[in-house]
Amino acid sequence: MKRKNLSVLSFVLIFLFTNLIFLFPFKQTFAQTKTKLIIHYAKDPNTDKDWNLWIWPYGMEGKKYEFTHKDDFGPYAIIEFEEAYDKVGFIVRTDNWEKDVAEDRFVDKFKNGVAEIWLLPGDPEIYYSKPDKKSIKKTSLGEKTKVTVHYFRYDGNYEGWNLWVWPFGKEGSAYYFTSEDKYGKVAEFYVEGTEGVDKLGIITRRSTKDNPWAEKEFGDRFITKFKEDGSAEIWLAQGDEKVHYSPSELDLSPKFVAATLDDMNIISAETNIPFVLKNDLKEDIVVKVEGKQIKLSKVEPDKNYLVSNNKGRKLIITTYDKLPLDKTITVEKIGYGSIIVSYGKVFSSEEFDKLYYYDGNDLGANYSKEQTLFKVWAPTASEAKLVIYSKWEDKAGQELPMQKGEKGVWSYTLKGDQHGTIYTYKVKIGSKWNEAVDPYARSVTVNGDKGVVLDLSRTNPEKWDPNFKPPFKNAVDAIIYELHVRDLSIHPDSGIKNKGKFLGLAETGTKGPNGTSTGLDHIKDLGVTHVQLLPIFDFASIDETSTKPQFNWGYDPKNYNAPEGSYSTNPYDPISRVKELKTAIQALHDNGLRVIMDVVYNHMFSADASNFNKLVPGYFFRTGHDGKLTNGSGCGNDTASERKMMRKFIIDSVTYWAKEYNIDGFRFDLMGLHDVETMNEVRKALDKIDPTIIIIGEGWDLNTALSPDVKANQKNAYKMPRIAHFNDTIRDAIKGSVFDKTDAGFVNGKDYVEFKVKSGIVGGIEYSGQIYTWGRIEPDQSVVYCEAHDNNTLYDKLKFTNPDATEEEIKAMHKLSGAIVLTSQGIPFIHAGQEFMRTKQGNENSYNASDEINRLDWERKAKYLDVVEYYKGLIKLRKEHPAFRMTTSDMIKRHLEFLNAPKNVIAYVLKDKANGDEWENIVVAFNGNTSEQTIKLPKKGKWAIVVDENKAGTEVIRTITGDTLKLPAKSAYVLYYKGSSFNFVYIALLIGLIVGILASRKVAIN
Repeated sequence: MKRKNLSVLSFVLIFLFTNLIFLFPFKQTFAQTKTKLIIHYAKDPNTDKDWNLWIWPYGMEGKKYEFTHKDDFGPYAIIEFEEAYDKVGFIVRTDNWEKDVAEDRFVDKFKNGVAEIWLLPGDPEIYYSKPDKKSIKKTSLGEKTKVTVHYFRYDGNYEGWNLWVWPFGKEGSAYYFTSEDKYGKVAEFYVEGTEGVDKLGIITRRSTKDNPWAEKEFGDRFITKFKEDGSAEIWLAQGDEKVHYSPSELDLSPKFVAATLDDMNIISAETNIPFVLKNDLKEDIVVKVEGKQIKLSKVEPDKNYLVSNNKGRKLIITTYDKLPLDKTITVEKIGYGSIIVSYGKVFSSEEFDKLYYYDGNDLGANYSKEQTLFKVWAPTASEAKLVIYSKWEDKAGQELPMQKGEKGVWSYTLKGDQHGTIYTYKVKIGSKWNEAVDPYARSVTVNGDKGVVLDLSRTNPEKWDPNFKPPFKNAVDAIIYELHVRDLSIHPDSGIKNKGKFLGLAETGTKGPNGTSTGLDHIKDLGVTHVQLLPIFDFASIDETSTKPQFNWGYDPKNYNAPEGSYSTNPYDPISRVKELKTAIQALHDNGLRVIMDVVYNHMFSADASNFNKLVPGYFFRTGHDGKLTNGSGCGNDTASERKMMRKFIIDSVTYWAKEYNIDGFRFDLMGLHDVETMNEVRKALDKIDPTIIIIGEGWDLNTALSPDVKANQKNAYKMPRIAHFNDTIRDAIKGSVFDKTDAGFVNGKDYVEFKVKSGIVGGIEYSGQIYTWGRIEPDQSVVYCEAHDNNTLYDKLKFTNPDATEEEIKAMHKLSGAIVLTSQGIPFIHAGQEFMRTKQGNENSYNASDEINRLDWERKAKYLDVVEYYKGLIKLRKEHPAFRMTTSDMIKRHLEFLNAPKNVIAYVLKDKANGDEWENIVVAFNGNTSEQTIKLPKKGKWAIVVDENKAGTEVIRTITGDTLKLPAKSAYVLYYKGSSFNFVYIALLIGLIVGILASRKVAIN
């Protein structure tokens, strides 16, 4: 009986316990499925800046978060993610991207999925326990600050390495290592002009004889902690971006610092501390694929990384079998730990291209009413899924397994009409799943976080005509007007309703102060031929969900083939951004203006967070010999245009914009980071669509891991026919170096720069042994300019170089600059607002400044209407006379002849015939002096002046007689010979008279 009762009791207890589990389940640990981040920020009470947070799980997209709570320490934010992350990046910033601390910071100490940190203003340190705010004193530096820098390089090679240091917001200087200690090299120096600043910028760089900036390790870093005496002492280490204030913070234990797959069976592995060389290094090295050890053929030291006869730092490991690209590979060495192998030179190998280069034209979402075929290139993925979402804000969607086909392309077909379907791709790389937006997505959800399928025919506005564009023949016929979409309309007195939007570009009949025309009407009236729009693709720096005023130039690409949502009237609607951009383009075309698109294929907002890197890690971005991303762009992630699938993407993207949006030209940002072959292939592809499409670019010679002979820069311009480069030689010769605001040029007081100005006047061609820019080029390869969105505006530059000049004197220099640009051979380029002496209040890098700094000030147009009319007249003169638009270098050499002129005066004659048109003896003269000068004209007789210090155009202002011309100070003159011979004006009048007589006689006879 007891045994029976015991059994019953046991049964009851088990029953109750089991049911209690369901009634009161055990509490699930937060860290199992979520991540929680609490960020406290001790806001500086002396500033009223509206700080917020930009947060991203490592390798993923970022998002804005507000400080929504407050305690005795200051404001704080609670951020929660549904997924588990072990590393989360953050930036304390304003909506205009002013950062509290320059560098990206990362939280990587989580306990049960939760991390709580405290931050102090201007201090890069992440505190995991609450610091004492009272003990933190705001640094106030004196007139000069003593700085000691200890620098350690694992490779032991310090040759050429030095420091560039500057007080925040001021000019910088070079400083050198003069001693050494047990840690490494030491530089001890004083930085002048530090009074009133609270941090010092610092860059470690390597200089060569020819290039002080041959290599830069990381970007700008900042010294923010100072000792009680105001001095600073820091420790820096190769490959470590953090500024350390104590040597104890550094980990210098032996370890692998890089391992890359350089061919299908070759791995390069690099250590920080040199290892002892043995006869058989295979004994020390283990290579595993998914945890399974594989057989090695040989292990050799890289001779370029030998420290001594018996020590080295880099190994070349060769395996018997080809290594799989879709599995995790690790390298191990006793005493040095292990490292996961990333993809290196293998991506540039012939074998990789043979196996995986895909030349199909169907990547992305291929829409039809019956079905949509999705295709994505991901050769290193072991699995891939198409993810379909019901709404843009959904965190999870329906996952559909994709099929792997040829060349590493995965595909899935969805039946039915998928117009408006929201989607992403998920790929499994090693053991990790990455989710990415389709790089070929035609439109995106708000903030570009998901792709959207579109029936593009439904995005065309009512008046859309893809077959119409304003007539245009030669590239040198172009006059380019560079414009930011928001700048045009955001001024309160612009008279434009759709302020800051694509549709604002399309409005006509708008008026500003004193009834002056604004917007599209103003541009049309000015007479330019092309409007170049700063980035209009989807970029990352603007939060499209925010209604607060935000500004950015947009040189931080997120989705290359989708328009930017902040320029649409509804960023939540994927169709509106497409339709409204097309509306703007059609309006420009209807008003006789072609459209150039500013494209930024040289880098992305973030390599880790990019759709490229999530789909095929390491492929689309260029790395140096050390396996690290190159930084020629200054953004830390140069794209690898020389790799076939990146080259293909650039060509596919450009041709898509040309066909779908009827774009008439492309301006390549930092084109010198691309390779010659890619740019020539772009030219070839666009010629098949429309040969009149213009290609221009910034051909700067930038430090990136490309051979000098293949860089698409100015030095190689002759290898890229019909691709134009910005001519910085004439830019700086006209007004002085853009890198030194006090340096002057021809118009503002510098002597002996005439030859540099002349080299631009002739279109950059090899005119003579002294007058040339880049050698064997044609005039359609030189973009002539003196102002652009970068650097100070011309007006601001003139104010810096001539602080005591009157407004009238500044105006004279400004008009002289414009006259040089608009009468030079090549392709002239002006910055929006230059025609009314645009100012940005001295801000030389206004990429994220306020609307007040960046907007076109229409009140200024009303104030400087005379300057507007002057530019308008120069444009009319250029458009109506082929002498200023010669198409070949031979023509320029035959028909342009420089005249003898006094110091700081340039004069030349345009003579004979060209282009089948006739002209005779047109003289152009520029006086850069502060006093009147006299030049001798090529012929004695009557000369008609059409441009002087006050007016410009094609109508005769006045006539002079003789063979001399007096040039007022800081003036430009254009005049043509009338004499007793038949010139082009008289011929036109005579023909008109004869035609009139014949017509009247015919009427009389009839």
